[in-house]
Amino acid sequence: MRPGLILTFVGALLFAQPQPLTLADAVDRALKNYPAVRVSQEQISAAAASIQLARTAYLPRIDALAQVNRATRNNVFGMLLPAANIPSVIPSMSGPVIGSDNFGSAWGSAIGVLVNWEPFDFGLRRATVAVAEASRAESEAREKRTEFEIAAAAADACLTYLAAGETARAAQAGVERATTIGHTIHALADAQLRPGADASRADAELAAARTQLIQSEQAADVARANISRFLGLDPQAIALHAPKLLELPPEAAPAPLDPAVNPIALQQNAVVEQARAQLRALERSYFPRFYLEGAAYARGTGAETNGHILGGLNGLAPNYQNYGLGLTVTFPAGDRPALQAREAAQSAAIRAETARAQQIAVDLRAQWNAAVAALAGARRIAANTPVAVSAARAASEQAQARYRAGLGNIDAVAESERLLTQAEIDDALARLSVWRALLAVATAAGDLRPFLAEASR
Repeated sequence: MRPGLILTFVGALLFAQPQPLTLADAVDRALKNYPAVRVSQEQISAAAASIQLARTAYLPRIDALAQVNRATRNNVFGMLLPAANIPSVIPSMSGPVIGSDNFGSAWGSAIGVLVNWEPFDFGLRRATVAVAEASRAESEAREKRTEFEIAAAAADACLTYLAAGETARAAQAGVERATTIGHTIHALADAQLRPGADASRADAELAAARTQLIQSEQAADVARANISRFLGLDPQAIALHAPKLLELPPEAAPAPLDPAVNPIALQQNAVVEQARAQLRALERSYFPRFYLEGAAYARGTGAETNGHILGGLNGLAPNYQNYGLGLTVTFPAGDRPALQAREAAQSAAIRAETARAQQIAVDLRAQWNAAVAALAGARRIAANTPVAVSAARAASEQAQARYRAGLGNIDAVAESERLLTQAEIDDALARLSVWRALLAVATAAGDLRPFLAEASR
């Protein structure tokens, strides 16, 4: 590549401006890039796989076995009780007792297939599939809740960033006014028309204004960094274009609240349904289990019943065949107390989750009422701050005129400038506070779409 092209490319990288994002764009990007959304999506995939796993219980089970061994053939009469909760340590042995005890070994082999199928189960498998389906529904509801909460948090972070930016702009205007006034006061002090202490006071007020500007710029940088965790962008590459948010939104009565449609309430209702499905599965557990079974197998051995051992490779090939069909019935008669305890615990869990769903509805109602009240107050404040700005600007001009005419002092000028800067900050933040209150109302209602549509016009 030629040097000129290299310099052009580097210059383009250095002076490229970040692409401005609207509020809706920022929220959409957060939903695509924030890792918590992908976590919820993978949980849905896992729940869907669990449904397929539960449905495989309807299929027959087929087990196959092939084995070759070399072992002794000593056998004894007697019972060997099974060991609970541990695998069998002593291998079973078939054949008669030959009355000898030696370590001569013979080849043995076996191959077989066992088919096991449960023709009916009194609704247990259907209930198990219903549990898996309820789990998937809960995962889907959790994903929607996660997306909703991320969208609300991203929108709130954008409002915070815009508020910090407006504060910085007002602080910058205060620095510029302090600089201009400082030049005037220094000129008067140099001409010995004002004491030198006034020039020092002007310098102190300018330094204070610059400190306020630095603090507001710091707040803007922190807010930009907070947005970056949602958008997956470098903080310096983030720029918001939301002129609508710097204006007062039109007045409109909030839509009536229905807590049941909020994603938080929907997710909790899905938790309740999942718990109920688990209880239904427990209720179908205390029934007999019927299994149709069929087996076919062949065995080979190099040992004879008279105690002789055949030589060579006798026994390596299975040469005795058997098959069988049967019906097996099992019933966990002793599991009833444990099952009743599990059902009682599950019923208590259902009641707890139901109470939690009711608490969520109450909390959402209270949150919505508080947000509506905050919105009404924010609109009244936003209607009053322009009056404060106009009065503060007039007071600043009058204080400066009186000071230049020798009728006022530096304290009145400094106080009027601080009042004007604060009034401009309050005016900018008042409009954003109305939008923030609208966001709080939309969050409590569980639907951000009207808010985002209004903010992006």
